[in-house]
Amino acid sequence: MSEATYTVEGMTCGHCVSSVTEEVESITGVRKVGVDLETGRVVVSSDAPLDTASVRAAVVEAGYRLVG
Repeated sequence: MSEATYTVEGMTCGHCVSSVTEEVESITGVRKVGVDLETGRVVVSSDAPLDTASVRAAVVEAGYRLVG
C-alpha cells in the first residue's frame, strides 16, 4: 500500500470535495481518498505509487488545480 499527499487549489465547498474525491477514486489502483477542504490537502492511498500526472489530470477533470 502506498500513500501520497497532494494540495489542490480552488475547492470552496462540499461539492468541490465530492468532485475531487470521485475523479481521483477513478484512477486505477486507488483505494481511498481523503480531502480536507480547509487545507486543500488530498491524501490518496493506493496499491502502488501513483503517477503525479494521473492525479493532476483527475483534479483538472474535476475543475481544480493541483499545486506543485
